[in-house]
Amino acid sequence: MPSRKMLSPDLYKLTALQAGPLLLGQHLVRRTEDGEIRCRIVETESYGGAEDKGSHAYGGRRTARTEVMFSAGGTAYVYLIYGMYHCVNVVTGAEHDPHAVLIRAVEPLTSTDAARMAAYRGITVKKPASLSGGPGKLCRALRIDKSLNGCRLDDPFGPLWLEQGDSPENLDIAAAPRINIPYAEEYAPLPWRFYLRGNPYVSVIDKQAKPLILS
Repeated sequence: MPSRKMLSPDLYKLTALQAGPLLLGQHLVRRTEDGEIRCRIVETESYGGAEDKGSHAYGGRRTARTEVMFSAGGTAYVYLIYGMYHCVNVVTGAEHDPHAVLIRAVEPLTSTDAARMAAYRGITVKKPASLSGGPGKLCRALRIDKSLNGCRLDDPFGPLWLEQGDSPENLDIAAAPRINIPYAEEYAPLPWRFYLRGNPYVSVIDKQAKPLILS
């Protein structure tokens, strides 16, 4: 049976840049009508507050869409892109300081989890990344949509939450630029995407990625 050991509240207090690599190896849990699905987070991107030109909240922009980013850390920020794909983020940091970590890829923990995710996607999985390697893919596989926007990720009785998984200090982590944000100008090439090197569920492998050592 799952341990149900919740993620440390201290992680939610960190900036997005600090929290991004520390979320790798942790478990994202989705409660559905068919049962719980557990996944290991294998790829993240950090969006570092009002000064980050890649962030929806750049310049302190507060709109109906971005308001959740100004919540206290531990809140889910879910939004729609291209009118069809949802993305899920972990809001971190202090209230009114908009930091968020995009979850870009997850790995199902068991074959049962994988089968349920494939059924929700309505696909035959030819390679792991096609199941949940990408923010839109994982949201479809976990039935995450805007109805979960604003839910607390530290509540194990809710629809979506985070539990402790692997110790990030023991993982082989790569750091690379974030994906598809040319509008972020000087922030675009910063190595604020983190992933587990060699994991088949990672969405994009960067041959120029650098190893990240956590102290």
